[in-house]
Amino acid sequence: MRIRPQYVYPGMTMVEADISMSVDGFVTGPDLDTWPGLGKGGERLHAWLGHDEGRRLSEATFAASGAVVTSRAVYDATRGWADEDGFYRMPVFVVTHREHDVVGRGDTTFTFVTGGVAAAIEAAVAAAGDKRVHIMGGASVIQQALRTGLVDRLRLHIAPVLLGSGTALFDGAGPALEHLDTVDTPEATHVTYRV
Repeated sequence: MRIRPQYVYPGMTMVEADISMSVDGFVTGPDLDTWPGLGKGGERLHAWLGHDEGRRLSEATFAASGAVVTSRAVYDATRGWADEDGFYRMPVFVVTHREHDVVGRGDTTFTFVTGGVAAAIEAAVAAAGDKRVHIMGGASVIQQALRTGLVDRLRLHIAPVLLGSGTALFDGAGPALEHLDTVDTPEATHVTYRV
């Protein structure tokens, strides 16, 4: 496995993990069996996307990105964004244990990678060209990506909600983080760290 340097130099593809979470560190609410997808109350984690400032932040992130890495659970929960015609307009690499043919929707291709998170990130880096790779979760993919040493930045969208339980983003000690930027919006605080 190739370990990336701690800083991104000109000509290198930046890999950024990006996820919404509650103030108490959960990326889903509790009771996922009863409330599939984001759990009970989990939809509030993404409320920031429904407002102008949040949409602008999200649009800027995707405009700067040339490839996406996500999990099979996220792909399945969203039905592969079936209601969207090429939502991402770029290659998406889905980390999975199950073989699956490539799926095309408009300008978006979903490639299913069975070799693990590091293999998906490497494929995304190759596809992204001079743009960044956007890792969007869920929690397990973000955790695994951080452990690979291939993530350059971590962006957390911290919603002003306490869920009490659910899927925790962090599962123990992780890499050192250096604060780079904070953007406050009414619906969330968006914090970017160098990993």
